[in-house]
Amino acid sequence: MPGITGQGTTYNEPNFVGELFRITPESTPLLSAIGGLTGGKSVKTVEKEWQVTDLRDNDQNTALEGAAAPSGVARVRSNVTNIAEIHHSAVETSYTKQSTPNKTTTAGVEGTNPIANEHDEQVMNEIKAVAKDVNHAFWNGEYNKPADNTTARKTRGLLQAIATNKVIYSNGGVELGATVAGTSATDTITITHGLNVGDKVVFSARGGLTSVVIGRVYFVQAVTGTTAFKVSATNGGAAITLGTATGIKLYAVSTTAPTLDTYNSLFQRAYDNGGLGDAISGTIAVNSSQKRNLTATYASAYAKSDPFSGTRNVGGLNLTTIDTDFGTLNIMLDRQLPQDALAIVSLEQLAPFFLEVPGKGHFFEEDLAKVGSAERTQLYGEIGLEYGNEKAHAQLRGLPTFV
Repeated sequence: MPGITGQGTTYNEPNFVGELFRITPESTPLLSAIGGLTGGKSVKTVEKEWQVTDLRDNDQNTALEGAAAPSGVARVRSNVTNIAEIHHSAVETSYTKQSTPNKTTTAGVEGTNPIANEHDEQVMNEIKAVAKDVNHAFWNGEYNKPADNTTARKTRGLLQAIATNKVIYSNGGVELGATVAGTSATDTITITHGLNVGDKVVFSARGGLTSVVIGRVYFVQAVTGTTAFKVSATNGGAAITLGTATGIKLYAVSTTAPTLDTYNSLFQRAYDNGGLGDAISGTIAVNSSQKRNLTATYASAYAKSDPFSGTRNVGGLNLTTIDTDFGTLNIMLDRQLPQDALAIVSLEQLAPFFLEVPGKGHFFEEDLAKVGSAERTQLYGEIGLEYGNEKAHAQLRGLPTFV
C-alpha cells in the first residue's frame, strides 16, 4: 500500500469510514526506554562530548613502614563525542481536504471518517515516523561529521560504537569489508569472501548505496570465485541493482544455532569490562529472530518450557526478564535491530541529546509560507545519541536468522 508523497488531497486521502487500523509498527523501544530513564539532554552545540577514564590495574601494592610518600600518579582521561543529526520534514494538506473531513467517498457504506482534522493527523503520522528514524539511527547510525554543508551530519549508532566487546559468530569471526574497501559496480559486490549461493548476509555499512537497508537479510547470488557476488531480496530472486559505492561492510549469517556458552561468553565480556553493573538496566536487546534463538537456547539448557523469570519496568517500558550467570537481565524486543544481531546494553549510560533552537525548543512544528491553496508545516529537530562507555555494552553479530 503506497504512502502519501507530496500534498494531501481528497484524491489521495479519501474519507473512508469506520475504525482506523495502522498497519506499520510504531514502537521505538530503545528511544522510549532511554528517554524515559533520562528525559533526554539539552545541548547548545551540535556535538556532544563526554569523558572516559580508567583506574590502574589492581595489585597488592604494599608499602614499607615509615617510608616517604611515593611519586604522584594520575590517570589520563580521554574524550568521546557524537553528533546530532537533523530530522527535517514537511506536511502539506489542501484546503479542500481540510474542508471535507466527514464526507464519505465510499458509496453505500454508513459511518463517518474517524479523522476529524486531516492536517493534524498527517503531522502526527510524520512525528511517529521521525521517532522510528531516530530509534533506527540509535542502533544503526553510520557516523559522519562533515567539514561543510554538502553532506549531512549523522549520529553514531550504538552498534557502530561498540568495538571492545564485539563478537562475530560467523565467517571465522570476520566482518567482510572491515579491512578491505568493498566496492560495487552495477549489481556486483567486489570483496574477498567465502560465501556460497543461497547464503545470507546483512549489511552493516553501505557507503553510498541506497538500494539496500542496514540490518535486513539478503541472499547471496551469482558467486564469482572468492572475490565477487550479487545479492537478492529473496532466496533465488533477481539480483538487486546496487550502483557504485565504497565503504561497504557485511556480516555473513551463520547456520549454526547459538549455545548457552555463546551468550555467556558475551555477557562475561561486557561484565569484565564494566558493563551490567546496574541491577535494573542491564538489558539484552534482540529482534524477532534472536528472540527465538534466545528462548530456544535457554529453554533447552535449563529444561524449561518458559525460561523467563518475570517482568520489569524500565524507563516506562515493561520488559521481560531472564536469569543469567551475570544477573537478571531485561529483554528488549526491537524490530530495528539488525536481524543477525544481539546486543547487551547498559541502559543507564545511554541518553538522547537534543540541540536547543532558541525560541523554538528541541523538536518542533511550525508553519511554512503559503505557496498555494494548502496548509504547510514543517517538523524540525537535531538529535544524537550519548552512549557512555562503549566497553559497558556488547554485541554479537552473524547469528542465524529465521528470515
